[in-house]
Parts: sequence; C-alpha cells; structure tokens
Amino acid sequence: MPDSYSLFFYILLVVVSGVAIVAISHFLGKRPLTSEKTIPYECGMDPIDKPTSLFSIKFYVVALIFVIFDVETVFIYLWAIIVEEMGVFGLIEMFVFIGILLVAFFYAWRKGGLKWE
Repeated sequence: MPDSYSLFFYILLVVVSGVAIVAISHFLGKRPLTSEKTIPYECGMDPIDKPTSLFSIKFYVVALIFVIFDVETVFIYLWAIIVEEMGVFGLIEMFVFIGILLVAFFYAWRKGGLKWE
C-alpha cells in the first residue's frame, strides 16, 4: 500500500472521529440552560456580588516580567549545555543576549516595574 493511501486513511479516520465525537456529545449532552449555568464561575466562589478587592496592574507587570526572565533563564541553561560545540561565536552571541536582558532589566527597574507596593 503506498504512503499516499495510508495518509488518506489517516486523514479520513481523524475527520470521521472528530465528527462522531461532536455528534455524540450533541445528542447525549443536551441539557437545558439555567440562570446559574450561564454566569461565570471562578475559584469556587459564586460571582453574585462585585469583587471585594481589585488587583493592581503592577501585580500583572511583575508577573509578566518574572515569566519573561524565567524563560530567558531556560535559554541560558540550554546554551550552557552546548557551549563547547558553539565555540567563540556562541559565546559572543550569549554576551549580546545577556546584554539585551540587562538593558531590559534596568529599564524595568528604572520605570518602577519591579516595585511591589
């Protein structure tokens, strides 16, 4: 059997499975919507009243900065694993990368993005 036939059967199987799953859930999962089912639900609390406390935007900025620098740390770790294979070019590129990170870090620090208050 040529590869094109097996690819055709695979795509056919995927499409039929997807249609079957949607059809079965449509027929078996019909339940009437009530007013409680249409309201948003978060953290196990009923959202009937207004939120009691609002988060400051600085919380999100600090969290975003943390995620960005955390991902960059992963890149530096992966570079450290293959540093010998990359040679001097890889070392120079990592210095440029760390320099860009330091510029971003000092910019965020100077703008007050790292203050928790």
